[in-house]
Amino acid sequence: MFNIRVYGILINDNNEVLVSDELIKGNHYTKFCGGGLQIGEGTINCLVREFKEEMNLEIEVISHLYTTDFYQKSIFNPNHQLISIYYLVKAMEPISVPIRQNPFEFDEEQMRLYEKTKQIESFRFVKWSDFSAEAMTLPIDKIAAKMVKAGKVG
Repeated sequence: MFNIRVYGILINDNNEVLVSDELIKGNHYTKFCGGGLQIGEGTINCLVREFKEEMNLEIEVISHLYTTDFYQKSIFNPNHQLISIYYLVKAMEPISVPIRQNPFEFDEEQMRLYEKTKQIESFRFVKWSDFSAEAMTLPIDKIAAKMVKAGKVG
């Protein structure tokens, strides 16, 4: 079974990279924003939908960056092969959701939600000087981060 994920890499005017800090079933993940492709949906439509759902943010997809080119087993479902597709995106409006300063900075409301759903996320920008593959948790995100940091974009 294949699990197709689509992620957007957003770099703001201050040369900072947007990341999502997620707490899922007791585990912490820092990853790029995005999510799962749904039946009947194209990859760009998926990414636009994910940013709207997660951040209430309209984005424009600028260019394709990378698609997984090796076997990656899903850490969430070992019976699935993961295929991740990364695009460079830009915000088409100001970001309205809270932007946190520290990794895994969740407020009380989010923690109450976590007790019910076992999954929450917060967003923050990472300064270019602090951004690297090591800043990301997931293996394919690390590859995309290396490409971005090396300037292999567009």
